[in-house]
Amino acid sequence: MPAPTADRRILFVHAHPDDEVINSGIVMAKYAAEGAHVTLVTCTLGEEGEILVPGLVHLAADQDDALGPQRINELAAAMGALGVTDNRFLGGPGRYRDSGMIGTPSNEQETCFWRADVDEASAHLVEVLREVRPQVLVTYDEIGGYGHPDHIQAHRVSMRAAELAADPGFRPDLGEAWSVAKIYWYALPFSFLQAGIDAMRAAGDTEFFNGVEKVEDLGMGVPDELITTQVEDEAYIDAKMAAMRAHETQITVDGPFFALSNNLGQKIWAVECFRLVGGTLFEGATPAGALESDLFAHL
Repeated sequence: MPAPTADRRILFVHAHPDDEVINSGIVMAKYAAEGAHVTLVTCTLGEEGEILVPGLVHLAADQDDALGPQRINELAAAMGALGVTDNRFLGGPGRYRDSGMIGTPSNEQETCFWRADVDEASAHLVEVLREVRPQVLVTYDEIGGYGHPDHIQAHRVSMRAAELAADPGFRPDLGEAWSVAKIYWYALPFSFLQAGIDAMRAAGDTEFFNGVEKVEDLGMGVPDELITTQVEDEAYIDAKMAAMRAHETQITVDGPFFALSNNLGQKIWAVECFRLVGGTLFEGATPAGALESDLFAHL
């Protein structure tokens, strides 16, 4: 397949359906609306997800084990809401299974993403990189944002694939070598988490955050000074919320908050943050000062 002809091309890598809208729904909708070629690669079907819809609990992994196809449909609807037309599963739908958390039986399955050979999995992503030829690659940090094995593996696969895609000696059958100009990691600033905690407490919801003294104790988020790039556009908040609602088995949207299947409530922000870890910041940007407002800046 020939490479997309759009001048701006960006590739997002996520672990499960719904991760994409939570972490990057605003930027995906924004760039798609502006004519950039937006590609989403999802690494698993999210078969181990807990189910919020009572009538669909029979799809759970410990019952019918049929959640994967449901989440494929939910992802397709979410992409429609965001205006994204190029979404794929790493190696094809179902190639890698949702790993669940460390210590669970699902994490011991040989087909789970966590146990995949990194170079083998990366080769699937190399094929996409060389086909799409994105200037920008966006993925998780080294702890996957909050420690989920599939997020960590998606980070490893993404970073390795970027390296291999640029090597003309690696699998020429996958297309011509391609070097990504900028690599970003999704990032949630501590200040955003603190604002979410404060808002939930003000609303009378203290169940999840009860006993949390410091935002650093949550096991997620990064210090604000590590943020290099912040994209804010309220014009796409409705698209983001519609995409969240499309993931009906996993997310319940309630006013300015959304609840995940682990009962973690977060503010739905019209702003998304990232850390540039490969490439060049636009002139004058510093982590502690002015922030980028465009992932394509300086290209």
